[in-house]
Parts: sequence; structure tokens; C-alpha cells
Amino acid sequence: MASAQADDSSQAGTRTIAEVADEFGVTHRAVRHYEELGLLSPERRGTQRIYHRRDRIRLALILRGRRIGFPLEEIRTIIDMYDEQPGEAGQLRYLLAQIDDRRADLESRRRDIEDSLAELEVIQRRCHEDLARLT
Repeated sequence: MASAQADDSSQAGTRTIAEVADEFGVTHRAVRHYEELGLLSPERRGTQRIYHRRDRIRLALILRGRRIGFPLEEIRTIIDMYDEQPGEAGQLRYLLAQIDDRRADLESRRRDIEDSLAELEVIQRRCHEDLARLT
């Protein structure tokens, strides 16, 4: 019977919280957290949450945004712009600006990491040389 229900929900394009969590590899708690923040708004049937295609697309965008380091408020702004003025074109322009900012931040961090690694290399080499002289 459970598989028949899963088949019914799949055919209708809807999922339960368990199915959505499994689909995206997240916990039920994470899905509920995004719902509490207003990033997802599943349909309610009694105590059951029903996630439609729109919710799953939003969750995919949330998770992608998190992977590249956007804070949740920025993700909300980007996602909400799709439904509001200036619409998809404005959303894309805003997203491009945010990508440019994020890329610049990551490039700066990469340079800092490369500088730190080079400095560690110098210190490590000196330590080996000093140790060799002492033994």
C-alpha cells in the first residue's frame, strides 16, 4: 500500500517530506528549517506536508546557493525575485552581481590560502635546514 501511495504522489508531481529529504540527501529537520524560514511552503493535508514541483525546485536552488556559500537571506532574495517584480530578468541580473561578488571573495581567499601555503613552505624548509645543522 505504501508503494501505491508513493506512486500516486510521484504521478501527481508531489512528494512527502521523507521523499523530498531522500531525493535531496538532506534531513527532515533541514527541510522543516527551510519551511520555518519561509523558503519552502508545502501544502498541508492535516499534519502531512505535501511538496509540489515548485517546492522541490526551490529546495534545489537553496541547496545550490548554500554549496557556493550564499547566506540564506541572499538565497531568499534571489528566489523571491522570480515571483515578484522585476521578475526573472531582474532575478538573473541580481544573481549575476551576487556571483561576481562571491567569485571575487573566493579569489581573494584563494590568494590568501596560496600565500599562507607558500609561507608555511618557507618555514618548513628552514626548520628542516636548522634541524639538519643541529644533528
